[in-house]
Amino acid sequence: MKKSIAAGAAMLLVAAAAGAFETAYTVRPTDLKAKPFSDAATLVTLAQGSQVSVMERQASWQQVKSPASSAAGWVKMLSLRFDTAGAPPRAGATNSNLGVLFNIAQTGSGGSVATTGVKGINEEALRNPHPNPAALQQMQAQDVSAADARGFARAGKLSSATMVYAAAPGGHP
Repeated sequence: MKKSIAAGAAMLLVAAAAGAFETAYTVRPTDLKAKPFSDAATLVTLAQGSQVSVMERQASWQQVKSPASSAAGWVKMLSLRFDTAGAPPRAGATNSNLGVLFNIAQTGSGGSVATTGVKGINEEALRNPHPNPAALQQMQAQDVSAADARGFARAGKLSSATMVYAAAPGGHP
């Protein structure tokens, strides 16, 4: 255990010396987690505009070190703003990472193309659909009650949002 801690510390020192860390700022008060999981222990809450050094990325989580608190842990990517100018975000400023996420699927002059596929569905299957009662039954077995869904959301500190759906072409739902 001591060897792995020493090796990890040595890697951090080498990376820091090489300038391998990116500087980012928190866009809102952000919990610094011990592990890259929403239900992991919170080490400290970073204030909005806190500067952090990003050491590693794992899916939507960023491992960061806070110079102010000397704490290292994990935060969600959307809680950070990478700022090349080196200044903390203004109050009410938007998170530039959101633009990056939404632009991933952009098509047109940017040259980016997004393609979505579903395993097992081909053009022939779309033209000649056949019902699959066993698959429907399997899907329905995954259903949960509204009370269970609300409990899950409450445990994850999620809040509800009303979604207004656009009308389909021709006014059909």
